[in-house]
Amino acid sequence: MSDHNDTPFHDTPAHAAPSNAEAAPAAVPAAPSAAPDAGLTRGERSERGVESEERGERGERGQRRRRGSRGKGSGAGRPAADGALPERQPQAQRQNQAKGQNAPQRPAGRKVHPLLETLAGLYPHLFGARFLPLKRGIYEDLLARHAEVLPGDELKVALGQHARSTRYLDAIANRVPRHDLDGQPVEELAPDHVHHAIVELFKRRQGRTQEDLRPQLVARLADAIGASGLERMDYVQQVRVAQPDALALIDEAFTEHGRRLARREALQRAFEASGQPTVEAFAAMYGMDLGEARRVLGKQFSKTAAAADPAVSETPSEA
Repeated sequence: MSDHNDTPFHDTPAHAAPSNAEAAPAAVPAAPSAAPDAGLTRGERSERGVESEERGERGERGQRRRRGSRGKGSGAGRPAADGALPERQPQAQRQNQAKGQNAPQRPAGRKVHPLLETLAGLYPHLFGARFLPLKRGIYEDLLARHAEVLPGDELKVALGQHARSTRYLDAIANRVPRHDLDGQPVEELAPDHVHHAIVELFKRRQGRTQEDLRPQLVARLADAIGASGLERMDYVQQVRVAQPDALALIDEAFTEHGRRLARREALQRAFEASGQPTVEAFAAMYGMDLGEARRVLGKQFSKTAAAADPAVSETPSEA
């Protein structure tokens, strides 16, 4: 226990009334002959009683002040020795402390490999603010051009870190073509690269939110399936997955892809039967969103409109 808790209250002023007198001010002395008021008149005894009560009140106020000062010196959050309440912290300070205790601890970010900064300086169109998918064999191309500033072993590590970054995976998931060192697109992405990039991005983003992102994952995989043009068996062989949950995810994506195809075919038949020359007129006729109508009808709209009226401009529609 602290010194405050063990300190008795012996520093009471001499003029203060004893605590027993406070507890029982009307107690009768055991020996009448020892009464200090013996021989006094009634008026004198009354005046002495008033003075005694005033001294008792002053002593009690002095004790309360000393108790309060001891409570303040005992430290924040620790009760004083005589049970007095500790000094309260300001509400804003308590709220800031609570926020600091409840705030999630974020892991420190991975240090960027120094060679990636070198590559960003050499090829800002590939490694700068926007990442582009790199052609296969880019490692050999870099060594051939910059062997003096790009050590082979360190370059492998740097390119591996670059290929695992979220921005690079996002470019892969969006099916941006692969580019060479001169910034020219040279090849399309393989379906398995796109598939695994989409799944990896979903895992990272789902880990940072309470929202269920699986519907968005299924929709993006359905887009990838449609772009690949593969049937289910061929697609599974391409992406090389065998786990039950991964196969179930692919089945959901193919179901969504089939639903989109059915809707597209229905809208195409409706468009052909409507006799409307443009998608704008067709969308207005059925009260459809113009962007949705263009997206669903796709290239079929342009071919049908051009065959019906060659004067109709073939404005590119959204794929």
